[in-house]
Formats: sequence, structure tokens, C-alpha cells
Amino acid sequence: MDYQWLKTFAIAAETLNFRKASEKLMLSQPSVTVHIRLLEEQLGTKLFDRMNNRVTLTDAGKVFYPEAVRLTNDIESSVNRMHAFSQGYRRNWTIAISPLMAETILPYFLRTFIDRHKDIEISIRIEESEAIEQLVDNGDVHLGISALDSKYKNIESIHMYEDPTLFIMPTDKYDEESGPPIDVPDVLRMNYLLTHHHPVFWDDLLFTLNKHISGIRTMKVTQAHIAKRFIQEGLGVSFLPHSIVRRELIEGRLMQPYFDLFELPTVSTYILVKKKGELEVEFMNDIANYYFG
Repeated sequence: MDYQWLKTFAIAAETLNFRKASEKLMLSQPSVTVHIRLLEEQLGTKLFDRMNNRVTLTDAGKVFYPEAVRLTNDIESSVNRMHAFSQGYRRNWTIAISPLMAETILPYFLRTFIDRHKDIEISIRIEESEAIEQLVDNGDVHLGISALDSKYKNIESIHMYEDPTLFIMPTDKYDEESGPPIDVPDVLRMNYLLTHHHPVFWDDLLFTLNKHISGIRTMKVTQAHIAKRFIQEGLGVSFLPHSIVRRELIEGRLMQPYFDLFELPTVSTYILVKKKGELEVEFMNDIANYYFG
């Protein structure tokens, strides 16, 4: 059974439109029709009904659709495995990490880890913290790096480090010695507060802020790297974990005014694993050495 026939059928079954299928497959529409006809001949049954320029799946087509998807996925997975093998990879290892941390903690030690394991095809999945534990539990990933502690008894959660939360605003034209004092309540009243780019602290923080300062206008920006960019462009202010803004503060692209209205929360980072093998232990040690020497 020809792979291209199966792929054509699967896409045509999803779109129920041979023209759209031909566009997705980058084939001519007559080629789509030929593939479907040849597949129907081999199976000995009709897969589509065509009436009044409309295409619908027959009962046989509905039964065969999941089979076609499974077969094409299996073929594509086999081809990918052979491509990986030809590149020198002998096994794969997958990490899930939240976007909050993917641009901060991961790049610093990942290159060294990759250089030590040239026979391993490492895949990085960027996922929200709320989804990472389930991926670990399902076996879809070998290890997760999350802002949320584990809730499952069969998942081991290793607390890696605490990160202070900082009040962050755009830079101004003054240096630290000559600039006037920054009035944090005024800054918060005069700018949008960019919120909900961390899964843990925002509800409590907003409740406490509103007790101290009235008239705060908020804007939900659910990705930390976007919130940082918005602040740099003067579109608002926010509270961000120190590790997320460390480089920008050092390079003078963001400001951290003194904040003494109340104690700001700290946030944690967790490693989530179901089976702790040699690679998982080595990866955790790399993170620990980076943060704690």
C-alpha cells in the first residue's frame, strides 16, 4: 500500500475537500483524485461519496481513517528514526520546560550537556507549567522543568532553587546617582501593570497591591519574554523573577526601583521525573552546579 495514497486519503478525510487537500499536499487536484481511486481499488471499497460537489466519508472511509493516520504516523516515525540514526544518534531524550525558564536557565548549560552526549538526540518541548507534570506521567518526556510542584504521588519533584520577584520598569534618562527618587506607587498608577506571566503568585500579589495602591490598570501578558519586551518598549511595568531579567538589568535595558511597600514573593523551580536514570541525574547536577557552584 503506497504511503502517498494513505497520506492523500488522510488529508482529504480531514478537509473533505479535494482542492484544499491538494493545496496542503502540494499536489495537483487530479493527482489527489487518482491517489484516492487507486487506494479504493486496493481496499475494494469506496472511501468517499461525491454528491452535488460535496465530498463525505462513507462508512468504510470512517473506519479506515484512523488506520490511515496510524499507518502514516508509523511510517513517518520510522523515517525520522532512520534519519536520526544516520546522523549518529542512537537514542532520544526529551525535556519539557516552561517558556518562563526556557530562555534563562536552559541555554547556559545545555550546550555542555549536548557536547557530552553526541549520540543522543535531545528534544526540547516548550510547554506551560500546568501541562508538564502530565507529560512526565504519560512518558511523553523524560524530565520536566516547571514552576509548579508535583501533585502526583508517582512523580518525584526536586526543588532546585528559589528566585526572588522584582519590580521592573523601563529605564529612564538618569543614572543612579543623579536621578530623582522613584515613587513606586506613582509608577504603578501611571503605567499598565503586565500580569499573569507566572502560574503561581499573581492572584495574591494583585490582592495585596490593591490594598496598598488604588487605581492600578492591568494588562494580561501571559508570556514572560513578551512582558520583558513590552517593558523595554515603555508599554508597562511588572513583577518578574530575578533570573528572567538578570541579563537585562546588568546591561541596563531594564530598571529595578527600590520596592518597600511589602515583601514580594519568591518563586520556585522544580525538576519533575518519573524514572530517575543516569541522564536525569546528570542533568539535575548540571543545573545545581550552575546555580550553587
